[in-house]
Amino acid sequence: MISVTKLLHGLSSDGDELRYRHASAARPNRPVVVWNSTRRCNLRCVHCYANAGALPSEGELSTAEAKRMIEGLADFGAPVLLFSGGEPLLRTDLIELVLCAKARGLRTVISTNGTLITAELAQSIRAAGCDYVGVSLDGIGERNDRFRGLGGAFARAVDGINHLVDAGQKVGLRFTMTRENIVDLPAVMLLVEGLRVDRACFYHLVYSGRGAAIADNDLSHEQTRRSIDSICDWVRSLIERGIKKEVLTVDNHADGPYIYLKTAREDPARAEEILTLLRSNGGNRSGEGIAGIDERGFVHPDQFWNGPSLGNVKERSFEEIWGNAATDTLLGRLRDRKGLLKGRCSRCGFLDACNGNFRARAEARYDDIWQEDPACYLTEEEIGNNSEEKSCHSHR
Repeated sequence: MISVTKLLHGLSSDGDELRYRHASAARPNRPVVVWNSTRRCNLRCVHCYANAGALPSEGELSTAEAKRMIEGLADFGAPVLLFSGGEPLLRTDLIELVLCAKARGLRTVISTNGTLITAELAQSIRAAGCDYVGVSLDGIGERNDRFRGLGGAFARAVDGINHLVDAGQKVGLRFTMTRENIVDLPAVMLLVEGLRVDRACFYHLVYSGRGAAIADNDLSHEQTRRSIDSICDWVRSLIERGIKKEVLTVDNHADGPYIYLKTAREDPARAEEILTLLRSNGGNRSGEGIAGIDERGFVHPDQFWNGPSLGNVKERSFEEIWGNAATDTLLGRLRDRKGLLKGRCSRCGFLDACNGNFRARAEARYDDIWQEDPACYLTEEEIGNNSEEKSCHSHR
């Protein structure tokens, strides 16, 4: 996640202590864990990385198994558990599991399509102590409904957001940008301002699940640049008007260097602060700072990359699985990947700030997990020609 409000204006928010700190022996990094708690969903979104549908998968974690998993995550020191899906609200035990996680000191997040949230359920989510709820919308009105496969989904999601806000729950809106819906970006920004939400997250497409089938619908590099420009302009406008919203971009770590380069032309001092933050963040942390667990308990390097399985929490503790980098070749290489990256990534002067971006996209496009991320939109000039011996300092 790239906090645009933090980079451009230095405004702190929840999660900064995880995004911008280095690990030490006394304070080791532990991964944020995304649990795709069920494959069942009441919608059928065209970009769903979990390939969710109407029925749950055979062997989904039971309540007892999920509680044991949560206990193991807490014992290991994982800071955050994000309940995703499918649609996590279709799990009848979700509130019980949130309460379990909160009792063990985990920060809890629910990622939902919002269409099932009644006023009563919103109150239950708030009473359980959930720290944040992210509601996904992928356009305005009928465009969202086509994208998400259900007529009326937009209106129902907006109602769900309003119920959460009325309950006093911290809530944000999530928007995945594609060629089909990017025309709605300005309207989504206005919607965010009008809905009283705390946060807006603008997601880049990851070519996983059904998202792999629409990879050609990803934004062009020029469209991406224009979209990030618009988001930055909007953040400045919010600040100038005294409107408090946290704005982030998600799933493309090229956004950080791009914002740095933009800022360096206008405010070199601020740009240096941005570069420091980006280095501290370290870029993509699949297999290290983020972990995925699927509905059946299999552990993956991140929530999108469901091909590689590292083990199953039904059989071994998460700590045992995640701490196995010495013998698990994939984990070990992901945590020390810079020398393995190919293509543009191998010669990029921003590697310390991006870390090669998403391996899932590289694999989807090139069938090679170490190839360049095809969604990187920085130019050759921007990444620095012949930069094998360069660091981010070369862009000062």
